[in-house]
Amino acid sequence: MSDVINQAVEALNAKLGGEGFDGSVKVEIAGEGALVVDSNGARASDDDAECTLSADAETFQGMMDGSVNPTSAFMTGQLSVDGDMGAAMKLGTLLS
Repeated sequence: MSDVINQAVEALNAKLGGEGFDGSVKVEIAGEGALVVDSNGARASDDDAECTLSADAETFQGMMDGSVNPTSAFMTGQLSVDGDMGAAMKLGTLLS
């Protein structure tokens, strides 16, 4: 598994603070793999989810560290969303 995915799982679980996520979102990071955030927290997985976000590693890392706004990334085509936009927005709030 990629270091980018491992770091993202750790960072997302820290942001969740031991709580689960209300919904399910899969994040596909180009060239790295996928992770899922759901009621069990974040984990490396390619399971189906209500929503799938796709971005390159640089964009995703920027969203994680706060240097890239998820809404701006979506509006400029750096981030694509497939499925439940509400779940994507909830995760975006968590990342901000």
